Amino acid sequence: MVSSLVPTLPGHFYTDPALFAREQEQIFEQMWFCVIRGADIAAPGQFRTTTVGRESVLVTRNRDGDARAFLNVCRHRGAQLCADDAGAVKRTFRCMYHAWSYDLDGKLVAAPNLVKMPDIDRVEYGLRPVHVREWLGYVWVCLAAEPPSFEEDVVGACVERLGDVASIERYGVDDLVVGRRIRYDVRANWKLIIENFMECYHCSTIHPELVHVLPEFAGGYAAQYYVGHGAEFGPGVTGFTVDGSGGLAGIDTISAEQDRRYYAITVKPQVFINLVPDHVILHRMFPMAVDRTVVECDWLFRPDVVASGVDLGPSVELFDRVNRQDFDACERCQPGMSSRAYADGGVLVPSEHHIGAFHQWARDRTLGGN
Repeated sequence: MVSSLVPTLPGHFYTDPALFAREQEQIFEQMWFCVIRGADIAAPGQFRTTTVGRESVLVTRNRDGDARAFLNVCRHRGAQLCADDAGAVKRTFRCMYHAWSYDLDGKLVAAPNLVKMPDIDRVEYGLRPVHVREWLGYVWVCLAAEPPSFEEDVVGACVERLGDVASIERYGVDDLVVGRRIRYDVRANWKLIIENFMECYHCSTIHPELVHVLPEFAGGYAAQYYVGHGAEFGPGVTGFTVDGSGGLAGIDTISAEQDRRYYAITVKPQVFINLVPDHVILHRMFPMAVDRTVVECDWLFRPDVVASGVDLGPSVELFDRVNRQDFDACERCQPGMSSRAYADGGVLVPSEHHIGAFHQWARDRTLGGN
C-alpha cells in the first residue's frame, strides 16, 4: 500500500547557511536566472545591476540593441564598477577608483597611461561576460561557463506545465508592458516560497479573494497539479480582480479555451508566471540569505490599456493580496524550520505530493540526492 503521506525536506535545508551557499553555487550560479524586464534597458547604455547567487551582475544594452551582461567588477583592482541599481551611460562604464573604462560590449577602451601598457589585451582584460537570453520580454542570464539548454530548462518548464509552447506564446508577453511593479522583502527561505506557490492546500484557509474568483482552489489542488489545466473563473465572476468584477481589455490572441482561465507556471529556480485573460503576472525571486528572499512582481497589460490611464487597481490588488497572504505564511514557517519539532521535516498530503519532486530536485542539485 502506497502511503498517503510523503516526507518533506528536514528543517536544516531552510536554515543552514552552508547549504544556502551550496545552493547559490550549484543552483543560482549554474542555471538560467531571470533578472530584469527588457524594457528596463530599452536604449543602449541603460543599465541595471542585480544579484545572482553571490555575484553582482551588470545588465545593459549595446549599440546594436543587444542585451549584454557582465560581472560588476573592474578587472584592474576589483572595485565594484556600478554602485547604482539603475542608470545610463553614453558610451562607457568608468570605474571610480582608477578610471578604467569599458564599452557597452565589455571591452577595455581607456585607462590612465594605457598607452604605456602595450602588452595589455583589451578584450582579455575587459569585463567578464555572462550568458544572456531574452524571452517573454525579460532578460535571463547564466553565470555558468557552459550554460544549460535554455530551451529545455526555461521554455521546457512552460511546455511541461501547459502542454506546448504555443499556449504561452498566445499571450504575447513580449509585447505587454509593466502596469505595476511591487517589490516584497520576505523573511523566509526561497524554497518555502516556491513550495507555497506550487500548492493550493492552503488556498481555502488564507486566500478568500482568490477562492472567490477560482472556486475550484477550495478543493486544495493547485492549477499546476495537472498538465494543461487552467482553473476556471467561478459563476458570476467576470474578471481576475479583487472582487471578481470585470477586468480590462483582454489579450485578444489567446484561444477560446484560455478565456476565463488561470494558469500558473513555476520555472526553476526563481520565476513564477501567472496567466489570465487580460494580463500576466510574473514574479522574480532573488534569494539574498538563507532566511531572506526579495521578490519582484510585475503586472503586465496590453500597451493601450496602460496608456489609456485606466485604473489597474482592482486587477493588481487581487494578486498583491495573495502575495502578502502567502509571504506572511512563509515568514510564519521560517522560525519553525529551526525547531527541534521540525528537525526531521514534516509531511506532504496527497494534494501536495508533486512538491516532493521539487524537494528531490533541490537535494540532487545541492547534495547529489543525499
